[in-house]
Amino acid sequence: MNNLQEKISQLKKRRNAVILAHNYQPGEVQDIADYVGDSLGLAIEASKTRSDLIVFCGVHFMAETAVIINPGKTVIMPEPKAGCPMADMITAPELVAEKKKFPHATVVAYVNTSAAVKAESDICCSSANAINVVKSLKDIKEILFVPDMYLGNYVSKHVPDKKFIFWNGYCSIHVMILSEDIKKAKEDHPNAEVMVHPECRPDVIELADKVLSTGGMVKWAKESKAKEFIVGTEIGMLHRLRKDNPNKAFYPATDRALCPNMKATTLEKVLWAMEEVKYKIEVPEDIRVRAAKAIEKMLKIA
Repeated sequence: MNNLQEKISQLKKRRNAVILAHNYQPGEVQDIADYVGDSLGLAIEASKTRSDLIVFCGVHFMAETAVIINPGKTVIMPEPKAGCPMADMITAPELVAEKKKFPHATVVAYVNTSAAVKAESDICCSSANAINVVKSLKDIKEILFVPDMYLGNYVSKHVPDKKFIFWNGYCSIHVMILSEDIKKAKEDHPNAEVMVHPECRPDVIELADKVLSTGGMVKWAKESKAKEFIVGTEIGMLHRLRKDNPNKAFYPATDRALCPNMKATTLEKVLWAMEEVKYKIEVPEDIRVRAAKAIEKMLKIA
């Protein structure tokens, strides 16, 4: 353990803090976290924590989610400017206007949205549980799915009895992964299984052996008998996969799939934020209460 890691460990005890990190965070940040996971796993872990201070190493909507389901607890982000371009592709006023166009539709909001958008939604979903969330809406015929049209399209293929209206949003990192990248990677590694994230383009998904959230990738990599994997998601995922499976090989579908927002957190920033308990994330109470209902509905299904 280096000096920075030791200082963070000591501060964690002193502050009664828990460090949560997304699978796309830099490897050194993942290594000092108490829990590393996907959006769903982080939301569940945040809802269970007894710590006074939640240090969220991820992007803004994730820290907001922790605030929403942990009223009274302090949530800080070591890099407060780390946002999500997809989450910024829809605002609460835009969703309100869209709901008026489709008054009979149930709004399913991907967790990759702001607290204000969640507050205008009926239920949230993650990439791990989106299919099950939509299937749980038994008597609902029309789904307004926001903001990721590619995840929505993937879900719609598994729930054909419902009509979907998609918002024109997408992950600017996952759309960089092209079908040509997958084909080239398969040529280079013919024995490798291909697993891709459901935020990918449909033609990329068609070439995959498995379509999984990052949490699903962690689980499948351990269970699969394959020794090699082509991974179609943000490249920070490879650190976790290689760490958990030292006897298996993991190759990025493309090195272009790098999210600068996810890479903005450093050990120094974690330490500084914890020392001063700064960069607190806050959500107005009226928005928090309404957003919590949509998240709680999701967590019951999860």
